[in-house]
Amino acid sequence: MSQLQLREESDFDQLPDDIPISATIADIEEKKGFIDYFRFVVEVKTKGGGKYLIYRRYREFFSLHQTLENKYSPDDPERPGPNTCILPPLPGKIYIGNKKEIAEGRIPELNTYMKRLLGLPTWLLLDESLRMFFYQTEQDSNHEPRALRRLRPPTRKVKTVKSPKMDLFSSPRAEAMFDFRGNGQAELNLKRGEVIFLLRRVNADWLEGTVNNQTGIFPESFVKIIKPLPESDSESEGGAHTYSCLRCFLLTPSGVETRDVCVQEALTIQPTYNELLSRMRNVFKVDDIALNYRDPEGDLIRLLDDEDVQLMIREGRRLQHRVKRPVNQFPWELHVTMASDLSVYGSEP
Repeated sequence: MSQLQLREESDFDQLPDDIPISATIADIEEKKGFIDYFRFVVEVKTKGGGKYLIYRRYREFFSLHQTLENKYSPDDPERPGPNTCILPPLPGKIYIGNKKEIAEGRIPELNTYMKRLLGLPTWLLLDESLRMFFYQTEQDSNHEPRALRRLRPPTRKVKTVKSPKMDLFSSPRAEAMFDFRGNGQAELNLKRGEVIFLLRRVNADWLEGTVNNQTGIFPESFVKIIKPLPESDSESEGGAHTYSCLRCFLLTPSGVETRDVCVQEALTIQPTYNELLSRMRNVFKVDDIALNYRDPEGDLIRLLDDEDVQLMIREGRRLQHRVKRPVNQFPWELHVTMASDLSVYGSEP
């Protein structure tokens, strides 16, 4: 019986979706500076199905344990009170030895500690100190993960599936959030921003997919799922985010670059001018740009403010019946030019 089944279902159901329910150490990373030390890379899973990485030192585990002990440990372990509980033992401090070996040796003990800690009564999971320890800070989210050795499946057992012809809008796919260098031929090399078409799930933490005509496996922690695999838990539970595609063109005298930008919004969302400008600068990696749309005659109309954006969206919806688009693609398109270029380009690309 799992630790979740042991809890009172009514109590557990009332917990917020962002409450951590399990945590596993994926790797250790050395931090060099005035004092060298190792951090534990912890994969946290939440009640609502979320999954993310946090980076914690042993002393942060120790500080959390002391705080919880002061709050909840009973004076008499044989007779705990209503607002007390017996905390799991935390591995003690080690003052002498190789730092890397000490950190590696603590992994099984810390995994057991976190498993037991998150299996305690539901009211303790709401403790602010515990929630902040497992909370993904901005620094955590901006940190680029590395090997995640302990989440790696045995790659020698992975059977490569020949990738089928992919349809951009109907196939399960993900976007790489970080660069990833595969360890061996069975693993993909990913670059941030690339779209990977998903083939199957290898285990709870790794997926198999194809990108740039290469097929292999990669860690799910390095990507953002755009459309999950059919057997994905998030899809079956209805918890997956809805993504729409915005087709964009970067027009320059040397040619046209087309991008389908995945947007975590519904097709009915109306962005502001500044939101669109910021997103396009990030997509095309160019700052000195202007936004435009094509009118029914094929001429470029420059966008200057929110009212122009509203006009573009209305025109796109009015013409929607004349142009067949995938069901998850916005009815309007965005044409990006250099801000200094006032010329009108020719027919639609």
